[in-house]
This record gives sequence, structure tokens and C-alpha cells, in this order.
Amino acid sequence: MSISVIGSGYVGTTIAACFADIGHEVVNIDVDESIVDTINSGEAPIHEDALSELVREHTQETKRLEATTDYDSVLDTDVTFLCLPTPQNEDGSIDLSIMKTGAEQLGETLAEKQDWHTVIVKSTVIPRSTEDVITPVIEDAAGKTAGEEFGVGMNPEFLREGTAVHDFLDPDKVVLGADDERALTDMHDVFDPLVERTDAPVVETDTKTAEMIKYANNGFLAAKVSLINDIGNICKEFGIDAYEVADAMGLDDRIGEQFLRSGLGWGGSCFPKDTNAIIAAARNQNYDPAMLEAAVEVNDRQPERLLSLLDDHIEVSGKRVAVLGLAFKPGTDDVRNSRAIPVIEGLQERGATVAAYDPVATENMREQLPDIEYEDSAEATLTDASACLVCTDWDEFEVLDEEFDAMTQQIVVDGRRCIAPREGMTYEGLTW
Repeated sequence: MSISVIGSGYVGTTIAACFADIGHEVVNIDVDESIVDTINSGEAPIHEDALSELVREHTQETKRLEATTDYDSVLDTDVTFLCLPTPQNEDGSIDLSIMKTGAEQLGETLAEKQDWHTVIVKSTVIPRSTEDVITPVIEDAAGKTAGEEFGVGMNPEFLREGTAVHDFLDPDKVVLGADDERALTDMHDVFDPLVERTDAPVVETDTKTAEMIKYANNGFLAAKVSLINDIGNICKEFGIDAYEVADAMGLDDRIGEQFLRSGLGWGGSCFPKDTNAIIAAARNQNYDPAMLEAAVEVNDRQPERLLSLLDDHIEVSGKRVAVLGLAFKPGTDDVRNSRAIPVIEGLQERGATVAAYDPVATENMREQLPDIEYEDSAEATLTDASACLVCTDWDEFEVLDEEFDAMTQQIVVDGRRCIAPREGMTYEGLTW
């Protein structure tokens, strides 16, 4: 099929490259000309494992992928995926303004098309957004009726940053939400090559249920992380290794071993935004989602717990403190809602001089926190530091050893259990 993908962020670029990889002809549309140029030159505009290789292969070799700023490219495609940002408002609810602008421009473009076209919402939106907000915007701009002259579907993404390519090409499930049969048929045509390759289960449902499935997924996982962190905090008080407890828990097939690594908590764009959005949506329906609210509260406490453990060992005012890891998780350069941010802000409030290092996320963090020292290596960051806080569990941190000799005091508070304690080091784990 011929597919257009509107938006070249973490999701849009990934699915565009992956659709090309399973045989579709894909055009990736973005308003940012520099991003378009980057993709067309064979490079990915974001750091994501295996993505650059796919972009290079399918823009330079197979020619199944191209990028453009021209919305009229939609007219030469059969299906369009909307992959636009849905940031959160101050009250936690989602902001659909970018999505509505994109939908309006898409509708104006589709007004010129005589043939049937299916629009698939890929962005995460609260239940009924596709049906009650996005579809009417397209209808008004196109002068057409959904279900009669064009179709609308909802296909939630379950892509983890750092493993997004793998998650797309080897999915746990494919959710196809549509309110008319022709749109559903087009969605099957898009995903059939992937389903045939992987034998992934396919869930057919309506658009509002597909929207809710995404929130249910992320809400459950966020709550699971917060629960193991709460259990880990209790283990810490009793002098028990929380990871040993979690290993035993993970053997129970009702629980499973994934997302049982207690530590500094979750960040990124999905968990915080999605949990806050569904909490706000529930409150708007006069329901109090106490479990999800508790998950957010536990997560928000973890950075301060890390700092309080540091306070037990040293007064950091006027001292250099090393922060290792700035991305919200390893494998990505995304610093949105990174747990390193409140940690660094807490250190600054204590009067510390902060030196920080991350293998790929330094420049993104520099935009948010320009007033700290950024180093080019872990060793340079540790040099002359009186303490070290670990916020992201990059593999390269696990092999650090003699680098700690450059510290004036070897005090390490590890929020991710990735540093091996050594002789002469004062070591504290956050939940163990």
C-alpha cells in the first residue's frame, strides 16, 4: 500500500521506517524542513536503536521511504497516519490543539481527492477524541462525511523508546479500532504483512475502545513500577534486598518479571502524560481514580528519596556532585520527564555544583537545564566530585571501577542498581 505519515517525532519516524521495511511505500510529512532533510539524507532525526539503519536503507536503497513538507503528498497515498504531539495541559489533561491543526490541514487536502481515503489516528488521545473531536474537524475541512467518503480508524502505539523498532516489528498485539468496515479493511491491508510475519494477535474494536486500551496498558505498567518501588522502599527500611524479592515475585506467572526493577521511577513522554491524562479524564467523568493517583504520588517521591539518602552522608553545599545519566531511560536521547531533572534541581537547591554526563542526551538536557556543567565522559564527571548520583542505567556505567578513584569522596547513591560497590566506596541503593 501507499502510506503517508504526518509527524516525524519518536513515533512518526519509527512507524514510517518500519512500514517501509515491511514493504509499503511511505511518505513522511513534517512541517520542519530540517527534519525532512535529515530523513531524506538517510539519517534518523532521533536516537533510537536500529532506526538510522532502516531510514538509510529505505531512503537510499529501496526508495520506499521519503520525507516532505508538502501535505499534497497525501493525495497519492491510500492511508494516512496522524502521529502528532498531544502534550498535557497544566491540569494533566491532553492538549489536542496540534492534532486539530493537523487534522484540519489534512481535511483541506482530502477535499481535493475524489477516491476513498482512510485516516488512522496513531497519537495517544483520550477515549472519544477520534470520534468526537478529530473526525468532525476532518469532515468540516474536507466537506465530506466519515464512513461515506473517507474512513477513520485508531491504531494505538505500544512502542518503548530505545526498543521502538523491535516493538513495532515484533509486536505483542495489533489493535485496530474503526467505526466503519471499509476503514477496518484498509487497516488490515496495512498490517497484514506484519501480522503474517509475526503471527501477532489482532484485536478488532471501535475507536474509543482502542484509545482506552493504550491508556489501560500504560496505566497498568506505571502502577506496576510504582508498586515495586513502594515495596522496594519498604525493603530498604528492613535491610532487605528488593531485587531478590522481585526475582521471586517474577516467577509467579500472574505477575511476571518485567517492570519489577525498583528504583528512581518512570519518566519519558508516555507514562507521565498518559497517567495524568486518564486521571484528568476520569475526574471529568466524576470518578476518582485513586489507584492511578497513588501510582503518580509514589513515582513523584522517588527523586527526593534519592536526595535524602545523599543527605545522610554529606552536606553538598559548595561541593561538586556528579550525576550519571540524563535520559529518562537507556537507549534514547529523550529527557522529557527524566528523573534526573528533579534530582538536579534538588542538588541546586542544596547549593551543590552539578556536573552531569549522558552518552546521548546531553544536548537535549542542556536546553532544559543550561546552568550545570556537562562533561564528555563519566570519568570527567566523577573527577573531583564529592558524591555521585546515578539516574539512568546505561550499560557503560555498569563497568565503571577505577574511575571512582578520581572523586574526592567516593559516595555513590545509585537510583538504578547499575554500579558495582567497591572497596573504599560508600554505596547506597535507593530501594535495596
